[in-house]
Amino acid sequence: MKILVTGAQGMLGQDLCPTLEDKGYEVIESCRKDFDITDIRQTTKYLSNIMPDLIIHCAAYTAVDKAEEEPEKVFLVNAQGTANIAKFCGENNIPLVYISTDYVFDGTKRSPYKPDDKTNPINVYGQSKLKGEEAVQKYCKKFYIVRTSWLYGHYGENFVETMISAAALKSELKVVNDQIGCPTWTMDLAEGIIELSDKPYGIYHLCGGGETSRYNFAKEIFKLLKIKIGLKPCNTKDYPNPAQRPLYSVMDNGKMLRSWKSALKDYLELRTGDEE
Repeated sequence: MKILVTGAQGMLGQDLCPTLEDKGYEVIESCRKDFDITDIRQTTKYLSNIMPDLIIHCAAYTAVDKAEEEPEKVFLVNAQGTANIAKFCGENNIPLVYISTDYVFDGTKRSPYKPDDKTNPINVYGQSKLKGEEAVQKYCKKFYIVRTSWLYGHYGENFVETMISAAALKSELKVVNDQIGCPTWTMDLAEGIIELSDKPYGIYHLCGGGETSRYNFAKEIFKLLKIKIGLKPCNTKDYPNPAQRPLYSVMDNGKMLRSWKSALKDYLELRTGDEE
């Protein structure tokens, strides 16, 4: 099977592509220099030349706070770009995997969100990703919409690496304790995406099992790394960002991925081993 991955140089793509290759798939890695997903002609020409058996669409505008400043650019990439790929897939009967986000929810629920729960994004990024979901459902008959959350990995900026870097510079850190979600390692997400081939088409939540606050997430990171630091909880309102975050974005993953604590432990052990 020939699989084309957009955004192959992103944090997820750099773990997903080799994982697919290890499973025996032929992988076509694509990034911005190969074609512009916001240009329908470029998209159609490039994909027509490849004619993959499956497309995994990871490419996206992901700077959540900056998105508030340039909504037109965000929607161009996340909504129109996704629509262009979805149209090609629909017209050529090619299955599409679209990577979405927990930010399609508003965070007012107090039990884990299920795939069929009502969406109501409260920031530009979430709104643009929801438009992408709608385009996939409009143009494709064969699709997997994959919502994930609090993603971290070896190849990009993320909460885990931010905390570790901050601890090296400061003796005390304040971390919000009222944002609750599901940390997800890119390697676990990659494995979950591959396992979707045995599942019916539809919407799935692929995120770390269980839930935690940003504060307790940081606490677990420092505990596992044996880093001593003054860690203090605070509220989101004390450190406002341009983009509003859902306070509760826990998703029910149907036990498709393991617990976030187990994944974090393996990630940090691998990370430490790589540094030695």
